[in-house]
This record gives sequence, C-alpha cells and structure tokens, in this order.
Amino acid sequence: MELNKIDLLALGPGTHMNWLLGFNPFPDERPCMLLVGQEKLAFLMPSVNAEGVKEKTNIPMHCWNDEVGAEQALKDALLSTGTATSKHIAIDEAMRAHFALLLIESLFSPSYEYTTSTIGALRMRKDHDEFVNLKENALIDDRAMQVGFAAIREGVSELEIAEAINKHFISEGAKPQFCIVGSGPNSAFPHHHTGERKVQRGDVVLIDIGGRKGTFPSDMTRMSVLGELPEDYLEIHAIVESAVKAALSAAKPGVMAKDVDAAARNVIKEAGYGEYFVHRLGHGLGIDIHEQPYITATSEVILDEGMVFSIEPGIYIPGKFGVRLEEIVILRANGPEILSELTRELKMLN
Repeated sequence: MELNKIDLLALGPGTHMNWLLGFNPFPDERPCMLLVGQEKLAFLMPSVNAEGVKEKTNIPMHCWNDEVGAEQALKDALLSTGTATSKHIAIDEAMRAHFALLLIESLFSPSYEYTTSTIGALRMRKDHDEFVNLKENALIDDRAMQVGFAAIREGVSELEIAEAINKHFISEGAKPQFCIVGSGPNSAFPHHHTGERKVQRGDVVLIDIGGRKGTFPSDMTRMSVLGELPEDYLEIHAIVESAVKAALSAAKPGVMAKDVDAAARNVIKEAGYGEYFVHRLGHGLGIDIHEQPYITATSEVILDEGMVFSIEPGIYIPGKFGVRLEEIVILRANGPEILSELTRELKMLN
C-alpha cells in the first residue's frame, strides 16, 4: 500500500477477505467491509453478524443495525483507522456496488483503483502449501477425467457423463465446481451448458471439469472421440497441441502475459484457424477458479515465480466440433510446471 500510495484498502465479504483472514462474514446486502489503513484496520460490521465474527478475530468492529444504518459506523471506522481523509483507495472489485459507493461518498472525492497492486498481487503468487493443495486437486481431476471417459458410450447423455464425474469428485472428498461435457456440435461452444444430448458414434466429446478439496480447485480440459474420427479432427487437435506447447515455451518469469497469449494465438492464426480461437488463452487459478493473472492479448501483467494460471487454446468450428486442451501450470524460475499428470493425447473410444 505504501509503495503504491494507497491510503485505504476496502474488502467486502468474499475470497479476498477469506484469503487474508481465513474466513469472511456472511455475505448479504448489509454493508460489511474490512478497512485496512497503512497502520490500523477495522471492520464495518452489521450487528446481526458481530457475535459470530468475534469468535474468529479480535479486529476492532464498528457495528450498526438496521434501525440506524451504516453511515455513522463507517465514519467512525474510518476515523479509527486514520483513513478518513484518504485520497487514494483500493476497492475490492468483487464488492457489492452499493458498499463501494457508500465508502466513496463517505470520503472526499478519492481516486480509486482495484486490488491488483495490493492483495491481488499477493494472491497471484502461491506459496508451497498452496501449491501442495493445488497439486492434490489436479491429481483428483486426472482421475475424475478418466471416470468421465469411461462413462462415454453411444446413447449416454452429457448429463449422465457429468453425473459420473461429479460422483467421483465426491468419492475423493472434493466438491464438484463445474462440469462442461460438450458432445458433437456442442463441443464447439466454449462454455456449453451440459445437457440432455445423447452421444452418437463419430462424436467429439469435450470435457472441462474442476473440483475443490480444501482451499483450492482444479481445472482441466481433455478431448475424446467415440468411434470414427470426424474429418480434419486430428489436424485441428495437433494445431491446438502445438499452441499449448508454444505457450509453455513462452511462459517465463519476466514475460508479459500478452506475449504468452500471442505465442499460442499465432500458431493457430498461421494454421488458418485464427477466427475460431474466440477467447483468451488463460486465467489465474486460486481460491477463485478465475482470478489474476489473466492471460489475454492485452494484459501487461509481468509473470513471476509462483503464479498459477491456465493455458487453454481452442479451435471451435460451429456446427462441427471444438477442440480445447487445458493445463494448469505454476511458474517456476525456469518456466511452467504442469500440475496434471494426464496426457493431452486424444482419448479414442470404441
């Protein structure tokens, strides 16, 4: 905060607060904020939640109830932390808009930014214990993916495949977080909603899944085909695989995120499929499944050791099929370490 001339950091109940404190108060419409000054901190706390929070922390609380509202309690909290005259503040980007407006209106026209240079910068760099949990979840994801492959047969629905995958996550003590099963032409929708379509012979089946055991989740995409390969499938799979490898080679500490995106995107463009790569290359993975750093064509975030993010190029041909291959990596001094141990090779099913 001192380095970035930030007088006040304000966090709402959510993953930033949870990362910092190990908990967050019940998130509802009542204004609740952790106010962090450069020397002191305090909670603005709805009185209905105060007793429960006191069991978890001794951070000073400025409580308010529904009868009088939060305005005076917020002013008192700002005074107590020495931040009532803050000129530049950092606001939790996931905070409710009316929390943020209440804070801004309680100060004197402050300039503001989001949390990228403060708690966001800290969250991007995972320590050893965080890596251990991420690795554990990646290996569970590997096994869940293989259960998904085993469930694919002619006449089975996407939802039935997803049910088998989710049951496996639960069997290993993980909570299913998301499950995209896209069969046939549905695989060409990057964020397909898994549905009732039944797998047919000759179908591509794209599976993108994640579960959470402990603090952190997993995320991975793999490809399979039931029966005869569609025309051009192997060529497109090979192009996407080359794009993954190009991104892995480009990802080094000190490199801009946009340069890693470009490395993968250029492979697909040069192969003539640039218009069919319709999303960013990747996203950070931590407490949130999507968080900083985002690996986009415009991101100038400088990659650093300990950052964890996805590399997931794709080619999506409407009405035919889509191919996406996704790895989660942690950046080491000499480049990325892939968390999964499951091959990216096409899974052929008979």
